[in-house]
Amino acid sequence: MDFTRPFAPAALALAAAVTLVGCGSQTPADTSSPSAAASTSADAPASVTVEDNRGEQTVTTPPTSVAAFDNRTFETLNDWGVKLSVAAVGLMPATNPYKEDSSIADVGTHNEPNLELIVPADPDVVIIGQRFTQFYDDVAALVPDATMIELDPRDGEPFTDELKRQVTVLGEVFGKQDEAKQLTDDFDASLERVKAAYDPAQKAMAINVSGGEIGYIAPGKGRTLGPIFTDAGLTPALEVEESSDNHEGDEISVEAIAASNPEWILVMDRSAAVDADNPEFKPAAEVIEASEALKNVPAVQKGQIVYMPADTYTNESIQTYTEFLNDFADALEAAK
Repeated sequence: MDFTRPFAPAALALAAAVTLVGCGSQTPADTSSPSAAASTSADAPASVTVEDNRGEQTVTTPPTSVAAFDNRTFETLNDWGVKLSVAAVGLMPATNPYKEDSSIADVGTHNEPNLELIVPADPDVVIIGQRFTQFYDDVAALVPDATMIELDPRDGEPFTDELKRQVTVLGEVFGKQDEAKQLTDDFDASLERVKAAYDPAQKAMAINVSGGEIGYIAPGKGRTLGPIFTDAGLTPALEVEESSDNHEGDEISVEAIAASNPEWILVMDRSAAVDADNPEFKPAAEVIEASEALKNVPAVQKGQIVYMPADTYTNESIQTYTEFLNDFADALEAAK
């Protein structure tokens, strides 16, 4: 499978730039009597206009048929009780109840999706992004009357702001503004805990474990730990020229990682999300503990290794990052 400081005012303003509107193109009705006027008001559908990555989008509310293809949103939509008619169920982690909901038409993963299943679902809103962004035009052509909403984190914007923008906009679409605010407040609190407890003199390292191999994750690059590393203000133990944003991390030697002597190691276990049922699967903790090269690294000797939730690779919701940051803050506070 393939899978990004202080918050930017412009990004926050955009996140808040949602406007409730009434349906404006109604045929004038006879409102000469109070009963006729009341009927007209009651029958007019409500709508909400939000701003996504491609501009303003208007959705009739509440949506009656929802399609979901952005795995960053699955946990949030489930927690909010949103009923899905069609989705990339094959891409969902086993931790999400949608995974076992047989009423949801499953288009599969982004590798070979059966997009034709979207048509009979007749969605009025499509949440699309991340791995499925490449199919935006295909989906739009299949369901031209649906409102497409894309909220992938945008290049050049603080990743933390983009996570909050996503749930804020979705909160408007699904009438879950209070719940969205709670998610962003919880996330902000977890990030502030890390910043308050972290000593910049203690260098940190982000790594990815995939197929039993350890890869280096460059600060500010790619997904998951790269952008969070930067936004949390961590001091890199190692910086590699021309590092990539590869979802499997950069292939540098474990000896090079060890030589950088990180006080903290942050880990994303890619295999835990996709290969846990494989008899050959080894958890990241086992791989790291078995590494002879890493045994004398301060982070290993002091037990200062923090793992992202096991389903992160196929989840990546704001809840996932909040959980990880709180775990990191707990470890930082305990080490003082």
